[in-house]
Amino acid sequence: MLFFRRFCWHVPWRGPSPAPRFQKIMSQSEFSLRVSNAEKALRELFPETPLQLNEHLSNRYGARVFLKREDLTPVRSYKIRGAFNFMRKRLADGAGEASFCCASAGNHAQGFAFACRHFGVKGRVFMPVTTPQQKIDKTRVFGGSAIEIELVGDFFDDCYAAAKAYAQTSGAEMVPPFDHEDIIEGQASVALEIDRQLGYERPDVLVLPVGGGGLASGVTRLVSDGSHPAPALRFVEPLGAPSLRTSIERGELTRLKTIEGFVDGAAVAEIGRLPFETLSRFKPDDITLVPEGRLCQTMLEMLNVEGIVLEPAGALAVDALRDLAPQIRGKTVVLVTSGGNFDFERLPDVKERALRFEGLKKYFILRLAQRPGALRDFLGVLGPDDDIARFEYLKKSAKDFGSILLGIETKAPENFEALLKRFDAQGILYQDITNDPIVADLLI
Repeated sequence: MLFFRRFCWHVPWRGPSPAPRFQKIMSQSEFSLRVSNAEKALRELFPETPLQLNEHLSNRYGARVFLKREDLTPVRSYKIRGAFNFMRKRLADGAGEASFCCASAGNHAQGFAFACRHFGVKGRVFMPVTTPQQKIDKTRVFGGSAIEIELVGDFFDDCYAAAKAYAQTSGAEMVPPFDHEDIIEGQASVALEIDRQLGYERPDVLVLPVGGGGLASGVTRLVSDGSHPAPALRFVEPLGAPSLRTSIERGELTRLKTIEGFVDGAAVAEIGRLPFETLSRFKPDDITLVPEGRLCQTMLEMLNVEGIVLEPAGALAVDALRDLAPQIRGKTVVLVTSGGNFDFERLPDVKERALRFEGLKKYFILRLAQRPGALRDFLGVLGPDDDIARFEYLKKSAKDFGSILLGIETKAPENFEALLKRFDAQGILYQDITNDPIVADLLI
């Protein structure tokens, strides 16, 4: 196979860790062959996704930065690779009358639906009742008459339990999103395409987003041959859902008690068991945690500068370059942009999060005297670049003082320091609630 003849990426051993399950089940060469077969079969559905040299990022970081555009598959994410491979192998085993089911509110559902229609098999998708209509409609378009959609419960765990119960009673095969060998083989096909597209150029750094871990573990497993020097593998998780990093730090698979769900394509409370067996050899420092607000900056930058639409999970690898900048200067870097299923109704939220992270927007609760001219006096405190984005009385019946929710946007973060000094000089009582999750979620 060309990938292994020309260059093989090796992941150095990082110390004791559980023996990977893949090594118990199959040899490295067998796994590589299975991934190669999956990649060849995928050409029935779509051509290989582009590997593009991005001049904007290359110039910014002083490196050769390539984007592996998984946001350009037919379903705008890499998830179609694993779902297709899982079904392909089941049908090859002689399950001609097979039916399938899955639980998902996003990219896995759409890849599953596309594969069902391709194979002409029946599938049922279980989604939470709270799933946005746009995602429901897209899944239905990809699956057509081959699928049925059932909305169950308010949370993913509810629809996952319903899908498992349906599989047990109906005999349908449940297609997992990441924690299965066939899924991982399909996702690993990304690496074969990268190898072929780079030609004889070798990457120094490969940056992979991590949610459930199917993509990251599949690529890692494929490139762990050991016969040649390897690129540095770097993994990226949302700061609000660090399931891989937490598990590595604790030395065991760990389920997070709470997660921030904004990066919905990668906000996983517990990384898959099989992926963790492969990835547990790495160190915490090999994993970059991306703040959700900063990620929003990156999404807007890629949209406005490059015209590339990325969902939050799809922008993780791009955003990680900010932290990896000292390590990548002068090197060849490959990033996997894992998905582009972005609902533009979320754009105001993305802009809001980006402004707050940049320090250009803050929210306050003020106590303002209830007297004629008090509002006019307050407006005189604002600077020339300070703009009122929100002004709302919270307690309208107060006789002496009123509580006000105030949102301010400005052009430079340092403007807020000067504004707060003027508040103090005028005796204006205020509380900054910008980063108070309880109060901000309640009022903003």
